[in-house]
Amino acid sequence: MTKIALITGATSGIGEACAHLFAREHYNLILTGRRGDRLDTLAKKLNAKYNTEIAVCAFDVRDREQVISNLEELPAKWKKVNVLINNAGLSQGLDPIQNGSYDDWDTMIDTNVKGLLYVSKVVSNWMIEHKTGHIVNLGSIAGKEVYPNGNVYCATKAAVDALNKGMRTDLVSHGIRVTAIHPGAVETEFSEVRFKGDKDRAKKVYDGFEPLNADDIAETIWFVVSRPAHVNINELTIMPTAQASATIISRK
Repeated sequence: MTKIALITGATSGIGEACAHLFAREHYNLILTGRRGDRLDTLAKKLNAKYNTEIAVCAFDVRDREQVISNLEELPAKWKKVNVLINNAGLSQGLDPIQNGSYDDWDTMIDTNVKGLLYVSKVVSNWMIEHKTGHIVNLGSIAGKEVYPNGNVYCATKAAVDALNKGMRTDLVSHGIRVTAIHPGAVETEFSEVRFKGDKDRAKKVYDGFEPLNADDIAETIWFVVSRPAHVNINELTIMPTAQASATIISRK
């Protein structure tokens, strides 16, 4: 029987890389994201290349009603999800706490924490019904080590770290595995989003060292979910070799 992976934030970066990898490994896919046109283009590309079935759900994970309605309206065959990759997440701004933007704070908390919870509640109940599944939560080293001006973003990723542990504790008795992946610097659209489209400023984040790329993280996720059912990898922290330097971490 063909397995199903649900990937949030699949329109770019790590989510898109995961979509390619899981399609290559013969999974059918549920792809979610805010940009429906990108999802449709990706779905056509993957279907043509791998002949995989794909369901596209265009919604913003911050909107609880959108999350619930889009997912629950899927046909029953799509609710037998084997792997959930909670990838949707972002950072906004890079200001000290006293200068932070309320709107930026709300966007990060609503996306990185509440959005993850909304999707996880729906899909974990599907997994409980079928007594199997694997949830992979994308955290960050920012949830482990706070850096200057990271404040609220770091707090949201610390929350993901705690929620990952809570999910694992709550769901293990239902045959569901839970893993957190905590990347360091990954060169994707992440910094462009943080700096609101300022590509020059975003590029400078990676000056002086070679960052990870989206495929590095996707391959790690595949390794985790492809372990035998009796193996649960609780969490993995992945950094560029050069990011072992405290100087590089503080510049992220």
